Amino acid sequence: MRIVIAGAHGRVARRLGRLLSSRGDGVAGLVRNPDHRADLESDGIEPVVLDLEQASVEEVAAVLAGADGVVFAAGGGSNSGIARKDTVDRAAAVLLADAAETAGVRRYVLVSSMGVDAVAGGATPDGTDEVFVAYLRAKLAAEQDVLPRTGLDVTVLRPGGLTDAPGTGRVRLDRHVARGQVPRDDVAAVIVALLDDPHSGAVVELVAGDTDVAEAVAAIV
Repeated sequence: MRIVIAGAHGRVARRLGRLLSSRGDGVAGLVRNPDHRADLESDGIEPVVLDLEQASVEEVAAVLAGADGVVFAAGGGSNSGIARKDTVDRAAAVLLADAAETAGVRRYVLVSSMGVDAVAGGATPDGTDEVFVAYLRAKLAAEQDVLPRTGLDVTVLRPGGLTDAPGTGRVRLDRHVARGQVPRDDVAAVIVALLDDPHSGAVVELVAGDTDVAEAVAAIV
């Protein structure tokens, strides 16, 4: 397969890129910072410097041409403010979907977040930082935009709290799961499995668990 990863220098995305390239898949990674090219090349990933906050649909579609799937793993970053939660976590995800449709790429995995349901309908969770609320709203808005598209086979993955603990290859993956944490290694492994076995329209939450990754993905209804 040829897979394009948006936000390819992120901590989950680099793990994903290494997994895909190590098994022989072609991987292109979209990054905003040209200084990140060497890291991606060392991972076996073709770096593509493209700012999704500035790029056009046509520019992104040109990169996606011939791909078998795309993964949106970009984010404004923990130090970004409210404005970039919208321009990256929502608008860039929508741009990638627009470009995938233009390029004829159906498979789309959107990395979202557990907790987005807490802001559904404009709700504001008590005691939650306003920047984090903006992040959740941006993620939910991205889901709501891309999921109904008939030109894409979209799977939304909502991981729990991310850790750098070594992956176990065993997870809990379902429509709704209790809050928890999950190693970034296992998030990347689940994304690979979702690319291999797409579940169009599925929205699934992910934490550490006892089920083998392949079995957990295959069990999604």
